[in-house]
Formats: sequence, C-alpha cells, structure tokens
Amino acid sequence: MHNYIFLQISAGHGPAECSRVVAKLLPLLLQSATAAGLEATVTDKAPGALPDTLHSVLLRLKGGAAAAWLREWEGTVQWIAQSPFRPTHGRKNWFVSVQSFTPAAQAVPAGAITYKTTRASGPGGQHVNKTETAVWAIHAAAGLRVLASDSRSQHQNKKLATERLLQQLYALEMKAQLARVQDQWTQHTQLQRGGAIKVFTAPLT
Repeated sequence: MHNYIFLQISAGHGPAECSRVVAKLLPLLLQSATAAGLEATVTDKAPGALPDTLHSVLLRLKGGAAAAWLREWEGTVQWIAQSPFRPTHGRKNWFVSVQSFTPAAQAVPAGAITYKTTRASGPGGQHVNKTETAVWAIHAAAGLRVLASDSRSQHQNKKLATERLLQQLYALEMKAQLARVQDQWTQHTQLQRGGAIKVFTAPLT
C-alpha cells in the first residue's frame, strides 16, 4: 500500500457558516499543499445543508514534506467574517477542524495474513488446471477472506490476493478512522474554540 496521510476538514456540529468555511478553506489547503510539493487529492466530500457549503472534505496527501506541512495546518482554523446567510447575525467567528490520520492497514504485521491454496475452476465448474493455483488470502483478526484465481501462476495469484485483501483492510480502517473522528465531534472534544492554528479574515461570500 502507498504511504498516504489523510486529512479531514470538518464543520462538525457548527452552523451553515462553518460549512461555508470548509468550502472556502479547501482551495487554500490544496494550493498550500501543492506549493509544499505534496500530491493532494480530494477523495470524499460531504455537502452542507446550503448551496456552496461542505460539511466535510477528505484529502489524501503524499510527499516527504507532509509531516512538516501538517504542523502548519492541523488543528482548529478560525474564520472571521459576517454571516453570508444571516446578515443581521452578530456572530463573526466561525471554527472548523483540520485533522490528519494514517490508516494502519498500510503496515500489516508479518504473519497477520495467512494463505490457503485451492484449485481454480473455470466456467461450468471445469477445472482450469489440476494443480492448486488459486490462493485465498486470510486475515483472521479482521474476518476477511479474499480469493484470487486470475492467473495460472500460484505466485501471481498470491500477490493479487494479498493486494485485494490489503485494499479491504484499508477500506475498513478508513471507515473506522472516520467514525472515530465523528465520535470525537459528538463528544465536543475535537474542536477547540481558541488557540487556532490559523486565522483568516475574509468575506464568506
């Protein structure tokens, strides 16, 4: 698996103005990451309740300078502006969270995946060959089993089964990580209104 770092920008339980901040912050983050020599890709967007708003965004980052760059961005971002949705509203300070995580599936411990060979079958149950070239890749702890029988080579099928299993582990870890982030929001432990890592003063229109 590639050594990616993921970055989530979230409005949490904030009002629509916070979701507008997420939408405004996204291009600034992408521009900054590119300038730092990072490969930044948007992998998921959760739209906000109003037009031109985003409740959350997930970015995938790759590059040797990612850790240093994250120190400048990770934390609470404060945006100071009049509400574009409620012109008479007195509040002008809006907060969003920027948090990174690395899926653990990128580094599976040796021995965590076991393998079992079996005969590959063709259409109608016909055996492709008489040797056990198909391979099951099994991760017992995660309850995952993946079969690869694409090739007549057992070695190649083992490689394919491993790659597919790692992809499934990766997807599970991503789901778990995002759930933990959401749970932190629910408990109001993630977003700290104070000590912002960055402060922007600009219209939200």
